[in-house]
Amino acid sequence: MAGLRLIVGLGNPGSEHLRTRHNAGFWFVDALAQREGARFGLESKLFGETCKVDIAGRPVWLLKPSTFMNLSGKSVAAALRYWKIEPEEMLVAHDELDLPVGTARLKFDGGHGGQNGLRDITRLLGHGKYHRLRIGIGHPGHKDRVTSWVLGRPGTDDEASILRSIANADDVLPLAVSGDFSEAMKRLHTERT
Repeated sequence: MAGLRLIVGLGNPGSEHLRTRHNAGFWFVDALAQREGARFGLESKLFGETCKVDIAGRPVWLLKPSTFMNLSGKSVAAALRYWKIEPEEMLVAHDELDLPVGTARLKFDGGHGGQNGLRDITRLLGHGKYHRLRIGIGHPGHKDRVTSWVLGRPGTDDEASILRSIANADDVLPLAVSGDFSEAMKRLHTERT
């Protein structure tokens, strides 16, 4: 399988959304950029902020759409076209209600699971054949509380757990970038003690 050339972090723009659960995808790409000493710059033709980093000896673009979450596909489709990258060479990092806090899982293909950013990307691509990094944010327990949950800030313990799961995903990223997704998944999905 081809390696990764583009990593997209999903989130909502604006300082009021910065540390919300829904922005866990932004947290992930921000951590990658920070580790590599890279700075995001606004790329208006791609409707987002971008930077280039080196992972496992390969150049990888990072993208944070500057659209709201439910319009993420506009930025993603523009970036894929502009950089001539195939969807299967892309990883989309996003918050995941159906995973417990502190859990991160890699996945290829599938539905959007109600995640509005994935819904829009899949709609514009016409398929779901791209990699995802699902960052667990837990579920509030009732569907009526989901919106305020995802748009709210996690407590100190939950934030630390989310950041730990992001660090765990970052640890296996060189394998994914090189195209060894099965080994990356095995290592990420094996519980650490």
